[in-house]
Amino acid sequence: MWQVQILDGERYAEAAVADHVRHIAIPAVRGRILDDRGRPLARNRAAMTVSVERIALDRQPDRGRATLRKLADLLGRHYTELAGKIRLCGPKTGQPCWAGSPYQPIPVAEDVPEKTATQILERPEDFPGVTAEPRPVRDHPRGDLAAHVLGYLAPAGDPVGKDGLEAVYENDLRGRPGSREVVVDSAGQVLRTLREQPPVPGATLVTSIDADVQKVVEKALERAVRGARGKGAPADSGAAVVMDARTGRVVALASYPGYDPEVWTGGIEPADYRRLTGGERGDPLLSRAVQGLWPPASTWKVVSTAAAAGSGYSLKGRYDCPGSYRIGDRSFRNFGGADLGVMDLRRALVVSCDTIFYRFAHEMWLKGTRDPMQHMARAFGFGEKTGVDLPEEAEGRVPDRAWKREYWNQTKDQTCEAAEKGYPETARTDPARAAYLKAVAAENCVRGYVWTAGDAANFSIGQGDVLVTPLQLARAYAALANGGTLFSPRVGKEVRDADGRLLRAIKPPVAGRVPVPARTLDYLRRALAEVPKSGTAAAAFDGFPFGKLTVAGKTGTAEAYGAEDTSWFASFAPAGDPRYVVVAVISRGGSGGEAAAPAVREIWSGMYGLEGNKPALPERRRR
Repeated sequence: MWQVQILDGERYAEAAVADHVRHIAIPAVRGRILDDRGRPLARNRAAMTVSVERIALDRQPDRGRATLRKLADLLGRHYTELAGKIRLCGPKTGQPCWAGSPYQPIPVAEDVPEKTATQILERPEDFPGVTAEPRPVRDHPRGDLAAHVLGYLAPAGDPVGKDGLEAVYENDLRGRPGSREVVVDSAGQVLRTLREQPPVPGATLVTSIDADVQKVVEKALERAVRGARGKGAPADSGAAVVMDARTGRVVALASYPGYDPEVWTGGIEPADYRRLTGGERGDPLLSRAVQGLWPPASTWKVVSTAAAAGSGYSLKGRYDCPGSYRIGDRSFRNFGGADLGVMDLRRALVVSCDTIFYRFAHEMWLKGTRDPMQHMARAFGFGEKTGVDLPEEAEGRVPDRAWKREYWNQTKDQTCEAAEKGYPETARTDPARAAYLKAVAAENCVRGYVWTAGDAANFSIGQGDVLVTPLQLARAYAALANGGTLFSPRVGKEVRDADGRLLRAIKPPVAGRVPVPARTLDYLRRALAEVPKSGTAAAAFDGFPFGKLTVAGKTGTAEAYGAEDTSWFASFAPAGDPRYVVVAVISRGGSGGEAAAPAVREIWSGMYGLEGNKPALPERRRR
């Protein structure tokens, strides 16, 4: 006793006091996300939030179970849901749980109706330890606009960005939490506050997204998917990108199907989460503009033309475009088997001749050159992430000899098994497809590691194993349009503090330059300017006011055996002095001229105020 009281008395006294001091974090108000003109895309609004004081529940005879059950009935929630939200997180505790201090109120329900909140406040004897007060929650004043760009917050006491810009710019948006030190008694009752440090509000993120252009793009995309379905195509999804070709800034980025980000407010219901992530509903949570992958089809021919020109094929040369081109024992056909005669490369792009590019690829393969088309594709930024400031970006695929062998090593056991057993389930509904798949499996089992002339031919027209995202294609066309500069795109433009003071400017980095002479780039731009006028997109652009805006572009129709074609259109305008790039893809929507090209036409008309539309671009509105 002498040692405890006298010798170590001061130390134990300090420890006793320290045991009764608790530190409570005070969350900061989250920063806003604005469009390019300062209009809010994500902000905060006051919503009635019901919170539970865990310490107060623990002091009740049944540790608050009865109170929590009455609260669950009033809120229309399950008791287990509320109990899970207030249990403390630990090494062996799974979600849901509370990661904050047990001495601060724990939110269990947000956006509670005023009537319900009033019942709680007026009957404290029925709900001891339960409070209801207005708190800031995330609000999206434009509804589901740009939902895939903005992302969402993990529902918690101190919300954290889990996707989109909310996740990438989390450190800027969340601000700096404050703190409060309180003295509690042995029962956990707060006696007094020792000190308090107020929180610092989160910064404002200004983006390059234009809300009006974004709205035009989303409407056009939805209309294109629904329109393709109306024509009998099983269109299920799509994506579109608008980029400033001169700066690398993203002006609009859309994915269909979309979702309402308000579904996350107060905690998402399990049924809603299954709906957002389920393939049967089209996986609405997937941002297809940066995560979706498709073969680029004939939009790829700008890469193949640049590679051919770099390998010695003359831009002034004349080349035959027969209905088919034979490689070994297989005939590679033009689209529809059309024999289009002799033409130059400009015309080959306008009418989208396949057989000329088959010949180029075959001759390069015969020479044993080290895949010049793959080299050019990588120089245009394909096969790697663009580096955009959005999460979970797909890197796409540029297949070559090394990839073919690696893939074969990974899949040969399954391939050889399929070659032996076939596809009995498919055979019951589609015998021809089952026979085709078995024949392909048999060939791949034996020689699947070989980069064949057929692989090279398919690659030259953007078919086969090559995969790209819409954003990758938009970036490549921006480089074509701007004279060769390959940007790493950015959605964020500026970070400003709560008072509007500039903290940081965000500039799209230059990722490189495409190794293509200026004369070749100019040749490609001039050729693509004819596609909407007299080429494969002429029907989609029939009657378009080219006198007011010259659009250049390229259609793409990605074919797959036994499946509907995927529709692409990649474009830029004005053709003579490009400013913007617009790319759209409609999965299973038909040919490039049938679904994607009309959607892109609608986007250009909406942006520039053509064909009876009000201009969405701010510089056009000022005229």
